[in-house]
Amino acid sequence: MTERVPSDHDSVTTFRASIARSGGTRRPCLRLPDDAAVAEGDVVRILLDGATTFAQVRADSSGPLVRGAYDNERVAREPREGENRLVEWCDGHDRGPGDAVELDELDPGYCYGLREPGDRVIYDVPARPNESLRDIASSLRD
Repeated sequence: MTERVPSDHDSVTTFRASIARSGGTRRPCLRLPDDAAVAEGDVVRILLDGATTFAQVRADSSGPLVRGAYDNERVAREPREGENRLVEWCDGHDRGPGDAVELDELDPGYCYGLREPGDRVIYDVPARPNESLRDIASSLRD
């Protein structure tokens, strides 16, 4: 079940984030703020224009970042197979390296929303999966 939450709701923590270059490529990546409740290796949900995408948190010498957002968790872990929805979002919103974005922490460590600064968005926040279902999925993945 999902919950509808506006980006300006009291329960939402908004961080200033930025679009950066992904390594030596020209593809955009999302530079995460140090205060976000994420750790390298985490797979989080990122809501992009109403779509739920999955992203694995990476880190480099500048801190945590997301190199892409994908349609499911498996592809987020092995991104060579899927379409990078973060690139599509950046293209659609005319955001490139050096541009600021707003990162809304909707469920710390689990779900985030991305939007242009100054925009108000209503998110459909997915509920966390049942702990036992998550354990089963994790054992199958391993």
